[in-house]
Amino acid sequence: MGDPAEDVTYGGYLRLDRLLACQEPRTGAHDELLFVIIHQVYELWFKQLLHEAALLQRRLEEDNSAGALHTARRIAKILKTVVGQLDVLETMTPRQFASFRDALGSSSGFQSAQFRELEAVLGRREFPASDLRDDQRLQAAVARRSLFDSLLRYLQLQGFDVPDAALHRDPRAPWRPDEDVQRTLLKVYADENGPAAEVCEALVDVDEGIQEWRYRHVKMVERTIGAKIGTGGSAGADYLRSTLFRPAFPDLWEVRSQIEEAPVHGA
Repeated sequence: MGDPAEDVTYGGYLRLDRLLACQEPRTGAHDELLFVIIHQVYELWFKQLLHEAALLQRRLEEDNSAGALHTARRIAKILKTVVGQLDVLETMTPRQFASFRDALGSSSGFQSAQFRELEAVLGRREFPASDLRDDQRLQAAVARRSLFDSLLRYLQLQGFDVPDAALHRDPRAPWRPDEDVQRTLLKVYADENGPAAEVCEALVDVDEGIQEWRYRHVKMVERTIGAKIGTGGSAGADYLRSTLFRPAFPDLWEVRSQIEEAPVHGA
């Protein structure tokens, strides 16, 4: 018998017949195909981000510094790519979007189940009941440890004194900035070349990537529909602006204002 792999083709392996049949614009407007493809690609990247985030949490809780660092950096790179796609979407003018906007009906990017799940992995817990009711994956994500919870377990395995209350908290509760945890992080950052500090910085890159995505998303919506109500009845740019500057890992940002300058040797 021959090697089954020899029968695999490029199109067959990637299921291109199915993939390329998934774009079904509802109007004859030229720019609707771009809109569909960009958002489908977003969902593919969200799927990969969830896949990588699950691995990152496992590696953190296994005390795998090198593996965690590699995965966190990959997540940050993917987020850069996701943000970059907005450059393509912004080539569409307001009039071009208006040419097919009515065909979107009640659909809205706020309905992305995968992005909500990603937010939960990053620590968001305060979702509307309507979001949670019929979404079992979101319910499960809210009930298990967040990425920051996994980081705290990693720091404990690295030998840092992490407060018990933080380690054994209810993962379903929203995280609140914690001064005791920040004191632990100060000890981590005392050795800025150590593996724990590098992992923390990689998570800051991830957090910054999410915040950059939110900001660019706001500006894209503003330049496309201005102050109009978003599709699906959302508050559009006003809602998006309300999500800005909400870090996923506030303690990693707060601790920066507490780091004192190291003395210069020989001074």
